[in-house]
Amino acid sequence: MAYLLGLPLLLLILIGVLTIFLHFLPTFIAGSRHVNNFWWIFLVNLFLGWTLVGWVVALLWALRDTPRFAYRYVPPPYNR
Repeated sequence: MAYLLGLPLLLLILIGVLTIFLHFLPTFIAGSRHVNNFWWIFLVNLFLGWTLVGWVVALLWALRDTPRFAYRYVPPPYNR
């Protein structure tokens, strides 16, 4: 088994993938919500996400921005 820094290499790869996923979590949320400012959120997350303030700003922006497609519930017609 290969070791690096005293840890198994597979564990280090898993930690790296998890770290990248958490770093780009605001971008993934913005993409799944189809928000209007997706690319701006991505750029803020890419360049300022390494700071805690930039990451929180990108996360709040991704959660608060309006989706491109607004879904609203339309009840079925009432039949007597």
